[in-house]
Amino acid sequence: MKTVKLATSALAIAAAATAAEARDQIQIAGSSTVLPYATIVAEAFGENFDFPTPVVEGGGSGAGRKKLCEGVGENTIDIANSSSRIKQSDIDLCTTNGVTEIMEVRIGYDGIVFASDLNGPEFAYTPADWFNALAAEVVKDGAAVANPNKTWADVNGNLPAQDILAFIPGTKHGTREVFDEKVILAGCEETGAYEVFKTAAGGDEDIAEEKCMALRTDGMSVDIDGDYTETLARIDANKNAIGVFGLSFYQNNTDKLRVATMNGVVPTVESIAAGDYPVSRPLYFYVKTAHLGVIPGLQEYIDFFVSDDMAGPDGPLAAYGLVSDPELAATQEMVAAGTPMPPLN
Repeated sequence: MKTVKLATSALAIAAAATAAEARDQIQIAGSSTVLPYATIVAEAFGENFDFPTPVVEGGGSGAGRKKLCEGVGENTIDIANSSSRIKQSDIDLCTTNGVTEIMEVRIGYDGIVFASDLNGPEFAYTPADWFNALAAEVVKDGAAVANPNKTWADVNGNLPAQDILAFIPGTKHGTREVFDEKVILAGCEETGAYEVFKTAAGGDEDIAEEKCMALRTDGMSVDIDGDYTETLARIDANKNAIGVFGLSFYQNNTDKLRVATMNGVVPTVESIAAGDYPVSRPLYFYVKTAHLGVIPGLQEYIDFFVSDDMAGPDGPLAAYGLVSDPELAATQEMVAAGTPMPPLN
C-alpha cells in the first residue's frame, strides 16, 4: 500500500498506533444525507475487500465533525460525513485536540428539495416565498414587522391558500446550513429585508444576517432533529405540511411525495448537474490523516469510495441519486496522494 505522510506529532503517531492495536474496523459518523451513500460503499467494500465492513453511523454533519476532532486514537472515529463544508471552528477544535491534518473529500452533489403529500396541490416557490413564510420578521411598507402570514397565499397570491406548516432540518444538520444560506438568506436579500435589517443595525452585516435567519417560533416552522424518514412521517400525519429533503431521498419516495419547483426549475439530477437548480450543495467526507496507513483498510476504503465504479456517473451512488462530481478525477488523485486540505479561504 502507498506510504502516506502521517501527522508530525509524536503523540498523534503513538495514539494512532494504539488505535491499530485496538481495532481493525473503520469508524464513520456524521451526515444523515451522506449516510445512505456511505452505507452503500461500506457494504460493497466489505464484500469486495479483505477488510471488515466499516461501521457507519449518522448523527448529523456537525456532530460527526465534532467527533472527528475529539483527538487521535482508538476511541476516535476515522471519517466524518458532512453535507456542508467544514467550519473554521471545527478545524480549530481539531488542532486543539491534536488532529493536525484533515483530508477533505468531495463525493458529488445533491439538491435540497421541497416536497409535500403526493395528493396535495402543486407548489412553485422562490427563496423569497420561504423567507416570507418562515422568517420571524418580514418587511411591510418598508419596515420590519412580526411575520403576519398564515397561509402560502398570504406570502404569494399565486400559491395555494394552504396553512403554512414547514418541517425543516434541525440546526445540527448540514442541510440546515444550506437551507439557511441558499433559501432563507437569499430570500431575505430578494425581498429587500436584508437592507432594512442592515440599516436598523447601523450597517452591521452580521446582525442583518442573523435577523434574516431568525425563524418564527409560533409552530409554523418546525425543526426536525431526526433524519428524512421522520420528516416524511410528519408529512404523512399532517397532509398540508411541506418538508425539506435531500434529492435522493425524494427520488426514493416519489410514491408518497410531490416535489415543488424553485425559481421555476424542477430538481433533478440533470438540473443540478447543469447548475440550473438553485438549491444544490456539494457533499463531503473528512478523513483523519493520522489514521491513514494505521487503521487497516482506511486508504483502500476512501480510494474505493471515489472510484469511477462507485462515485462515477454510472455507479451505484448515482443510481441512488448522487450527482457525480465533474472533477472526480482530481479528487481521486488527491485521495491517492493522501493530500490534507489547505486552510479555508
